Amino acid sequence: MGIEDLVNQGKDFLDQHKDKIGEALKSEQAEGVSDTALDAAADFVKKVAPESTHGHVDGVRDSIDKSIGHE
Repeated sequence: MGIEDLVNQGKDFLDQHKDKIGEALKSEQAEGVSDTALDAAADFVKKVAPESTHGHVDGVRDSIDKSIGHE
């Protein structure tokens, strides 16, 4: 089985379970997990990036957060 086969299996899985995946991404559990992961990622970037970029990092974090979870 090659990489192309794995990619096709992944695409098929997503097509078959699109509704369930959408519901999971909008769940309360996804909100908590995403908040924790996004906060950690943003904090890491802020530690290594110049302070002048921190506002942009927060904006990107908030934009991503709107797409995941229920808040």
